[in-house]
Amino acid sequence: MMHSQSILLFGYGNHGRFIAAGLHEDGFKIKIVESDPDYYTQAKEDGFIDVEHMDVTNDQLLQALNPQKFDQLVCVMEDEHLNVFLTLSLRSLFKESYILSISDSINVTKKLKMAGADKVVDMYEVSANKIYNILYRPISTRILEDIVSGRDGIVFRELLIPEGSFLHGLMTDDIDFSPYGVLLIGMIDEELGHTFVFITTGINHKLDAGDTLVCIGPKEKLNAFEEEIRKKESPLWKWQ
Repeated sequence: MMHSQSILLFGYGNHGRFIAAGLHEDGFKIKIVESDPDYYTQAKEDGFIDVEHMDVTNDQLLQALNPQKFDQLVCVMEDEHLNVFLTLSLRSLFKESYILSISDSINVTKKLKMAGADKVVDMYEVSANKIYNILYRPISTRILEDIVSGRDGIVFRELLIPEGSFLHGLMTDDIDFSPYGVLLIGMIDEELGHTFVFITTGINHKLDAGDTLVCIGPKEKLNAFEEEIRKKESPLWKWQ
């Protein structure tokens, strides 16, 4: 399906490159702006013609781009601080423009909203929602394996909380899973009738022995975490 909409895309880092490819495939007219010379070169090498290398902190240069002639401004600079600053600058300079910004964390999402973005896309939420949707499809296991295969050994696993685990009785908000090197996607809650609970819905859930954690991470980290949850105590969660 072809679109006549024009997009001014700021940033061609990891997320920006992926987003630009998707927009191009969908037929959007794209102009890419990048301050990093390597990312700028990459965009040119990837076949994008309308690419500009400039300092995005310079208001005069931003004005010279005439952002108001584009249907949407998308801020996806690799440096999150620069992304927030750019969003703030664009909003103050072009009050009528529609600004969409990309975030990698709840903290940055809040900053981008305060900076005046019309919409903030949280990449963690998007990725997790995609996984959540896949979990409900009949061929979920095969598709999910396709998603994570070949990504630095990242795998998907369901981990049963055993009797006597230090996790029993804790709330999901009590634990920071990052020291373990795994990402908690959701859980299968026995108290809710073996219901899958998506962890990014913002509800604080109680963990019990017999519940199943749905996690993604490197195989060796998941193996270590599986051993860890058998213990009565874990020093890691107490750090938080």
